[in-house]
Amino acid sequence: MSLGTVAVTGAAGAIGSVAREALRGEAARLVLLDRAPLRQESANEDVRTVDLRDAAAVEAALAGADRVLHLGGLPDEAPLAALLETNVLGTHHVLEAARRTGIKRVVLASSNRVTGFYPAEHLTGPKEPVRPDGLYGVSKAAVEALGRLYADKFGLSVVCLRIGSFERQPTEPRHLATWLSPRDAVGYIRAALCETPSTRFATAYAVSGNTRRFWELPDPAELAYTPVDNAELHVSAVPAANSPTDPTAPQAGPYALAEYTLKHLRP
Repeated sequence: MSLGTVAVTGAAGAIGSVAREALRGEAARLVLLDRAPLRQESANEDVRTVDLRDAAAVEAALAGADRVLHLGGLPDEAPLAALLETNVLGTHHVLEAARRTGIKRVVLASSNRVTGFYPAEHLTGPKEPVRPDGLYGVSKAAVEALGRLYADKFGLSVVCLRIGSFERQPTEPRHLATWLSPRDAVGYIRAALCETPSTRFATAYAVSGNTRRFWELPDPAELAYTPVDNAELHVSAVPAANSPTDPTAPQAGPYALAEYTLKHLRP
């Protein structure tokens, strides 16, 4: 399937940079958006400096796109007001621009941290109730809810990817469960962008095929991608990889600690 014109928000970020390189040869045109200035690297790229909080600027930048990969936003715990303004309102602007301009498919970057309080021993699926591990997880749960609303009410085709620990290779014990390799990240993104228009809404964990993973792999009927990498192949390079772990501890690890959020709340 031809991707046509693909817009990528957050194109200067870690995943955005990998997606940009991978999609450059597959999209007829790439529209790359970020708050940070970008440089054009190929003839089919169109780079734009855009703040997602500016609804008019987002709509203007997305006009003419066939598909949107929405990666932009705050990537970690922060004060709730900032997360709502950037992650939630920014996503609303992307979805509203898609509705108004007739974009076929929107892929939203969610996070595994919308379910971070499930215990490590539990294999969590995307249809289970959210259990966010912090304010960032709350903002991503709201992002998913917006995607569902726009799919149900306005007929947009929306795929939410609950992204795991995106790293070149796992570097800590938790990554043995949560790692998302660059190769698998591209695979999930490509599948989400290319799914047939009949897919109205889907949520999937974007995680490599790790032996110790906490999350279900996608249902092929909803997202046709099977990961190829496994963090277990890197276990010898991970310090304390086989230290005893508490199976009842939250999947989020340190992100679930009260201290991780308290520093972003008023004293």
